[in-house]
Amino acid sequence: MDDLFGGLDTTNEEMADGAVLLRRFALDKADDLLSDIGTVMSAAPLRHMVTPGGFTMSVGMTNCGQFGWVTDRRGYRYQNTDPLSGQPWPAMPEVMVSLAVDAAKQAGYPDFKPDACLINRYEPGAKMSLHQDKDEKDFSNPIVSVSLGLPATFQFGGLSRKDAVRKYPLVHGDVVVWGGPSRLFYHGILPLKEGTHEKTGRARFNLTFRRAVL
Repeated sequence: MDDLFGGLDTTNEEMADGAVLLRRFALDKADDLLSDIGTVMSAAPLRHMVTPGGFTMSVGMTNCGQFGWVTDRRGYRYQNTDPLSGQPWPAMPEVMVSLAVDAAKQAGYPDFKPDACLINRYEPGAKMSLHQDKDEKDFSNPIVSVSLGLPATFQFGGLSRKDAVRKYPLVHGDVVVWGGPSRLFYHGILPLKEGTHEKTGRARFNLTFRRAVL
């Protein structure tokens, strides 16, 4: 992705109506974000959640913010406490908040104020099957997704699971924002390839910012 002169490609790419890939947008804040992720994980450790159908997810997850996304045999939902501890989720660090707000504004969503951040940790082989983000109360707010660490292949489809899927390589610092007409588009991550990143080792972190409630 580097250009002929060795610089970084920071060209934004329109993925669909309402969806944009902001290349390297989070790069200058990446170290601070990773530090904050470590702090959050110390208070609310990663866990491999179970879907309502009994499938254990390959991705380690935790949350910060007023609300956290969880799944178990009872279903998918947001709640304001960590089910492992019964305590409120850790507060969303200011660096995360400002990055999410700035990325949303850059993508054309000036009023976005996240109240939930899902932290996903992928190791080689981990994946996220095609799905819609539809557990929120109001679909007028976009999704802001930040990639840190190992590269990954992001799949972005349409309103139907059967729609054609486009694949986008994501690297350290890339941010994807989608909302409006593409807010409920199916998306996912192909199995993470083996590798080592200088900042995260054999792992990729994804921060997904949402407005969970009105």
